[in-house]
Amino acid sequence: MRDRQKLGAVLWPSFFVAVVASVLFFAFFDPLDLQRIGFPQHAISRGLGYTAGFFLAWLGTFCACSVTALLLRAPGGDEEPPLE
Repeated sequence: MRDRQKLGAVLWPSFFVAVVASVLFFAFFDPLDLQRIGFPQHAISRGLGYTAGFFLAWLGTFCACSVTALLLRAPGGDEEPPLE
């Protein structure tokens, strides 16, 4: 149960930030223009560009949130100290 809570605590903020980042990024840049600049030999649809951009943003923010969760761990693991 605790591992699922940790995963949810990393997935939800990373998803939310990826949504906001995608909206802001694609408000200024068209995926088809980016495709023409970066990969002119490959044809993609606008929807695929939005999808790929969102998942790349989610992956990046997931990695950042994972590192934050790793740094917030208590030294010595998740074990509670014994009661005396």
